[in-house]
Amino acid sequence: MTLNNTHPLGKQARDKITGFEGIVVARVQYLTGCDQLGLAPPAKDGDVKPAQYFDEARVEIIGDGVAAASVRGQVNGGPNRDSPR
Repeated sequence: MTLNNTHPLGKQARDKITGFEGIVVARVQYLTGCDQLGLAPPAKDGDVKPAQYFDEARVEIIGDGVAAASVRGQVNGGPNRDSPR
């Protein structure tokens, strides 16, 4: 299985099983074929939670989210602190 681009980065999405919602901030492709999407939840009361990763088939797009250009810096950043676990 390969990642399909039906879940573009930046879209608002929900995990169909848990109801967890966030912005799609990462696509991960594993050697074993388990492709996942990282969803970053909104901060609540200034508390920023880490992104959670779900199998691609479990994720549905529910909104426009944010455009990559609106959050991209002049220089690409380093490794994401919320890498898959």
